Amino acid sequence: MGRKSRWYLPASLITDLVGAGMPVALMFFAAHQPWAVPSGIVAGLAWAGVQLFRSRYAARVLGESRGTLPVLHDWFILLGVLAVGHAAAGVGLRAPLCLAALLPALLLTLVCRKAVHRHLAAVRRRAQAVIKVLVVGEPTAVDGVTAHLAARTDHPYVAVGAVPVGSGPFASGIRTGERLAATAPESSAEDADLVISAVHRLGADLVLVVPGAALFGERLRRLSWGLHDAGIELFVAPGLVEVSVKRLETESAGGMSLLRVAPPVREGTQPLLKGILDRSTALLGLLVLAPVLLVVAAAVKLSSPGPVLYLHERIGLAGRPFVMWKFRTMRVGADRGKAALAQENEHDGPMFKMRRDPRVTRIGHWLRRTSLDELPQLVNVLKGDMSLVGPRPPLAEEVAHYTPVEWRRLTVRPGMTGLWQISGRSDLSWDETVQLDLSYVDNWSFTSDVDLMARTFRAVVDGRGAY
Repeated sequence: MGRKSRWYLPASLITDLVGAGMPVALMFFAAHQPWAVPSGIVAGLAWAGVQLFRSRYAARVLGESRGTLPVLHDWFILLGVLAVGHAAAGVGLRAPLCLAALLPALLLTLVCRKAVHRHLAAVRRRAQAVIKVLVVGEPTAVDGVTAHLAARTDHPYVAVGAVPVGSGPFASGIRTGERLAATAPESSAEDADLVISAVHRLGADLVLVVPGAALFGERLRRLSWGLHDAGIELFVAPGLVEVSVKRLETESAGGMSLLRVAPPVREGTQPLLKGILDRSTALLGLLVLAPVLLVVAAAVKLSSPGPVLYLHERIGLAGRPFVMWKFRTMRVGADRGKAALAQENEHDGPMFKMRRDPRVTRIGHWLRRTSLDELPQLVNVLKGDMSLVGPRPPLAEEVAHYTPVEWRRLTVRPGMTGLWQISGRSDLSWDETVQLDLSYVDNWSFTSDVDLMARTFRAVVDGRGAY
């Protein structure tokens, strides 16, 4: 990465130091607590220290959208560290005061990380602030990896060149260094010398090796020696895609490194907690939001003739149909007019979407924009038909055209919100919607649900893709 692109590193550090230190010092001073300034300095250094220890200032980490939970986890670690420190020093402080003083650190860090992520996402679309990668492997494997890296911009890695292994055809058109032989050379340094030369010539920041029959075991080990001796970082691609790092564990068998892929979570404590959270939140939401539900119901009733609720069959867990509740946003009989609008479909898959659907009522546009039309789905969550978080609930006519891969979306309960909701909703292509849902199905965890619910609020306020 260029020097100009790294302004966010000191910005993040200063935000953490000041965000934790200044509120603590000011609040302790206002409360007539002793050692106000030293306490602020300790709090700032401790918060930055926790972030540093957890590698939060690494460029590739700052550029990722990791949500709220990692920062919240770090904040709880900070509370523990400071509590132990104050106890060891024999300093008595009021717990509510300490929590209030440290809360700005959490909020400011969240805002700063989000701003950094949005900035980097924007500049990476212009090929700036990226990590330049030299890919090493057999030609077909290199083609696959470079194509995968180029297909998305939600990561910092850009392939700037390749060193093919063997003489196979090379189709990606990327710049290449001198090829490595198909068999291991007699000199242990020959492979490393060729790769290091390509790194310097192409300006790569790291080497990404795609192992194969020609580059494996002892040969790969010797290549790693040469790269590390030259101060060059080495990554190895295991060939997995769309698998959360939380599901990966490293093992060893007779000196050979193995990567265990844990199965998706389907049983145990986490699904139990998810069920409890779903039912309790749905019940509480229906009670707390009752006045809002009544106002929306009255608005729907007064805006156009017909029922307040739209009850429609959707397909849920394991392909079982259920009746989904929504506030009506279209005029009565709109389903019968869908066929006449088939040519106006703006979606590329089995879903039907129009930005300016003439069947939608005036109040319906606003309800969809704010997602208030989906609040009655809390009843579905309470009944167990849906979850708060999950894939989009599909229509029966959509499921009829599902491939075996797309059917995997039905291995969990559909949700009121999910990755599709916070990623653009109706603006997503069909393939993007499917991939997001499959990523959720495969990598679900209780903490990811909590994080998605927190991120949903901003998506609703933004309103992107809601029509």
